[in-house]
Amino acid sequence: MLLNPHAQGGRAAALLPTLQAALPPDAALHAPRDLVDALALLERLPEGSRVVAVGGDGTLNRWLPSLLSRHHELGVVPMGSGNDVARSLGLHQRKPLAALVHALNADTRPMDVGCAEWRDPRGRECRAVFLSSFTAGFDSAVVLRTLTGPRWLTGLPRYLWATLTELAHLQTWTLDVTANGRHLHSGPALFASSLNTPTFGSGMPATPAARTNDGLLNLLLAGRFGRLGALAMLPRLLTGTHLGHPRISTRAFETLTLISDADLPVAADGEFLGHARHVQLSVLPGALSVVGI
Repeated sequence: MLLNPHAQGGRAAALLPTLQAALPPDAALHAPRDLVDALALLERLPEGSRVVAVGGDGTLNRWLPSLLSRHHELGVVPMGSGNDVARSLGLHQRKPLAALVHALNADTRPMDVGCAEWRDPRGRECRAVFLSSFTAGFDSAVVLRTLTGPRWLTGLPRYLWATLTELAHLQTWTLDVTANGRHLHSGPALFASSLNTPTFGSGMPATPAARTNDGLLNLLLAGRFGRLGALAMLPRLLTGTHLGHPRISTRAFETLTLISDADLPVAADGEFLGHARHVQLSVLPGALSVVGI
């Protein structure tokens, strides 16, 4: 078991004694100080080990490259602000001890993984894998704002605060979007997000038809919006009725290309990654074995 002591604003660390007492003799609990320690531990484990991760979407995202390279199995004890991966696995409402027992003992199933490749403004080649979402545009700018939000706000309230703050500084980007070799869009866009899970942003039902084991990712594209239009669309996104909006479209895909006329903010699983002008996305079908319901 790997527990991120910084998850949920540091509150995950309080679970250490409870989880330690509940572990069977053949399991070990680690609380790595930082990402370097966590990745080193994952690399030392025998290939194909079962790793129970205590944390949220950001924790899983940072550990994902090593989980994949070592072919580890993943169990999840949800302790994050968003927990959209746990939602997709049917685990987000489970209490920590119940989630632990399930993660240690239940069977695994394959889960798709998303992959994004791009060049940053300095020309450096970048790559990221993700379990829940890769966002580009407004929603990534919102992610950046959540990093500077009030510490007492967590989960969906923190995301809403960041969203409303970003609306006051609204920006759109001219995007060219091609999915599976078919051109979909050229022109202003508020965002172009790619989801593996049905929800993002702490439970927003962005792409309800998304499945984590169908070999596909799901594009959610928002065209031209002003401040008032974006503000009016937000409640629809929260309730899952946004798909009827004439400037919102979705498309399942295996490969996607995004080209922007300006630096486009990007994020994966709620982790801000920087800016890009050309992004190539693809799906890695069944690349990770996960414990779900």
